[in-house]
Amino acid sequence: MADTVLYEVSDGLATITLNRPEAMNALDVATKVALREAVRSAAADDAVRAVLLTAAGDRAFCVGQDLKEHVELLTADRERGSGDTMSTVREHYNPIVRALVEAPKPVVVAVNGVAAGAGFGFALAADVRIVADTAKFTTSFAGVALTADSGVSWTLPRVVGPGRATDLLLFPRGIGAREAYELGIATRVVPAAELRAEAERTARELAQGPTVAYAALKESVAYGMAHSLGETLEKEDELQTRAGTSEDHAIAVRAFVRKEKPVYLGR
Repeated sequence: MADTVLYEVSDGLATITLNRPEAMNALDVATKVALREAVRSAAADDAVRAVLLTAAGDRAFCVGQDLKEHVELLTADRERGSGDTMSTVREHYNPIVRALVEAPKPVVVAVNGVAAGAGFGFALAADVRIVADTAKFTTSFAGVALTADSGVSWTLPRVVGPGRATDLLLFPRGIGAREAYELGIATRVVPAAELRAEAERTARELAQGPTVAYAALKESVAYGMAHSLGETLEKEDELQTRAGTSEDHAIAVRAFVRKEKPVYLGR
């Protein structure tokens, strides 16, 4: 795995760190490949019960595509008469977002600075967004004559509504932390100096929680957004049976009766 993405697992928490602070954590090909593999590993590893996505430095979480590399690749495409460069959406962005959204465990993101384009998309793909009071979001796609990718056309309307999402996509602008909270983009806003500690505390709390129930909750909400009430009620029945037969549920009920704090196993 490239050192532009750091990956560490400790006590059930996988921490994935974008590590190109000198480039504002812009996404070159090596970084996209490494991030895709890290997110997939965290999602598939049963020993991982929560994921924390963060970034090095204090200027940016991720400014999206590395445009310097992108220009070079586009030039090479023109010389070859190909469009290979734009396959990055299919090969990199789509798998990263799917792994984050569909991970059967909670995903927390710590947004320490600018989150633009795909960086904004990755933040929106998380379940919990802890945001520094100095952070700023922007869609940025239209500003470089592109349409939305990294799941933004799916996630952003679900967070802010379709009308507001269209406005933010057509007229890219900086969204400060306070406005991001008011729009529902930020789950919590904290002083920049406290961001990492708060995000890690939140992620570790989730890593010690009832993982099967968390996975079912994520699946239930996603399903309910795209299905009828009747279909959703049937899905809830299916998922509640899964959660209700888990070891964690038995532990929780036993601890409740005994007035003890449950210690979950994540299964």
